[in-house]
Amino acid sequence: MALRHLSRPRDIVKRSTKKYLDEPLYHRLFKDGGSEVSVRQQLNQFLKGTKHVFKWEVGDTIKKLRSRGLYYPALKLSEVMEHRGMNKTVSDQAIHLDLVAKARGISAGETYFVNLPETSKTELTYASLLNCYCKELMTEKAEGLLNKMKELNITVSSMSYNSLMTLYTKTGQAERVPGMIQEMKAENVMPDSYTYNVWMRALAATEDVSGVERVIEEMNRDGRVAPDWTTYSNMASIYVDARLSEKAEKALQELEMKNTDRDFKAYQFLITLYGRLGKLSEVYRIWRSLRLAMPKTSNVAYLNMIQVLVNLKDVPGAETLFKEWQANCTTYDIRVVNVMIGAYAKEGLIEKAEELKEKAPRRGGKLNAKTWEIFMDYNVKSGDTAQALECISKAVSIGKGDGGKWLPSQETVRTLMSQFEGNKDVNGAENLLEILKKGTDDIGTEIFESLVRTYAAAGKSHPAMRQRLKMEKVEVNEATQKLLDELCHEE
Repeated sequence: MALRHLSRPRDIVKRSTKKYLDEPLYHRLFKDGGSEVSVRQQLNQFLKGTKHVFKWEVGDTIKKLRSRGLYYPALKLSEVMEHRGMNKTVSDQAIHLDLVAKARGISAGETYFVNLPETSKTELTYASLLNCYCKELMTEKAEGLLNKMKELNITVSSMSYNSLMTLYTKTGQAERVPGMIQEMKAENVMPDSYTYNVWMRALAATEDVSGVERVIEEMNRDGRVAPDWTTYSNMASIYVDARLSEKAEKALQELEMKNTDRDFKAYQFLITLYGRLGKLSEVYRIWRSLRLAMPKTSNVAYLNMIQVLVNLKDVPGAETLFKEWQANCTTYDIRVVNVMIGAYAKEGLIEKAEELKEKAPRRGGKLNAKTWEIFMDYNVKSGDTAQALECISKAVSIGKGDGGKWLPSQETVRTLMSQFEGNKDVNGAENLLEILKKGTDDIGTEIFESLVRTYAAAGKSHPAMRQRLKMEKVEVNEATQKLLDELCHEE
């Protein structure tokens, strides 16, 4: 598959269908939906073909895959195209490093960085590795790398400082952020809007709302970075968290005025934050504005809006929008369906929830682990342990969308085990453990202790239980040891 550098306007429509893909690569990959499985299938088909594709288009596709968290297909596309002759710039290498770390782990990312030629070890690749450390909350390594950058006189940009300040905020060290801001000022590092946003969030984490307001004032005085809509969405979120409703509404009004480019994400924040304020009429007003700005409304927009309406207990309104979405969607996104299934289940309208579950596959929607988790929660609360087990089994077999393993929460497992114990249902308890074993080797001491109590409550013996616990490397408490004396009396 050849790669051509762009030497004329990027016009996909006019390119020859004999040599090039007859549609944008990104559209090709998402023609069967946005799940990782379908994207991988389309990518494999594309890579087996002989159609040409421009380098800029590969870069644009990788960017869009990253934005949707599809790191594995993005990495595969990057690697295969490099193997077929695409020359990587240092910027491309920095992006590739990030993909390696996200798809294969931080140690793989480190190895990729170490093996880069010295000419590629610039601020871009160092910053990419630093950001990977920060994403993984590896404080010591992140700080060590920043110090090394300073020792090597490698420019430390606002992006690197932003990464480290975000790390501090996430790890309960928000009080260190103002010191980083002072260091940036001393080193004449130009802040950006993200810098101010993370600074505000750090102050909010220490409940210093007046400090947050001073940051906005400083931003306005400085004048180099003008507050944009993200500044005011951040401000509004902080005010909502602090239950300062009037200030939050004023910040949202500023957000609307700053959204001159009709940014989709800005509309999403407005709908979500007005929803958190309980302003249903404002939620609908912003929705109408979004529809006018973007007549071809995406699944994500419907997903967010319907979820907000459900949170505000406007189930009839959510139903209306759901039907509208069903009538117009090109891809039957199971995430949207799950929101309505969840709303019906919460209201006890389980027949409606079941109906949506049955209809989804006929429309091309693939039931996922979340679908079965919703029904699992309903059945656990209803005390229907048999149905709950069936839902857990299906969710475990499907797994997470990113390829990871799905498991029920510890709270759900504890509740079920308690129900089995109360019902003296040894078979149910054993079935649950068998299902859990498909997703993890560490069931946990608490669950095995509950299993022993269930056997005791049912008056059943289990001569090999001690040996079983030994093989599982489980050490039970004294009360359970006494029960084992009764269970294992035939040993």
